[in-house]
Amino acid sequence: MSSDAGFVEYVSDQIAEAGNVSSRKMFGEYAIYCDGRVVALICDDRLYVKQTDGGRAFIGDPVEAPAYNGAKLSFLIEDRIDDREWITELIQITTAEIPLPKPKKPKGPKQAK
Repeated sequence: MSSDAGFVEYVSDQIAEAGNVSSRKMFGEYAIYCDGRVVALICDDRLYVKQTDGGRAFIGDPVEAPAYNGAKLSFLIEDRIDDREWITELIQITTAEIPLPKPKKPKGPKQAK
């Protein structure tokens, strides 16, 4: 089951003040970015925030679940999505602990054999 674009837009709006927030559709589901880092996934209209020590401390007793079969555990956020201040702070904490992705190496010309 694919996630609804309206739900993705709602979540993105809720966390808009966390930083530069965007989403990207991937295989029918969505990755949520904040300041260039993947901080969460939306799968089957459920929000999965990447695990960080700060996020765990902030949530207290998080519900952990994989976003899809074979995925690492994430924090499953269900009952606090509507709390804009709380979810924004969680995303800010998470963003601060996730390193920026390594820059991609430029593709050079192919060498003839």
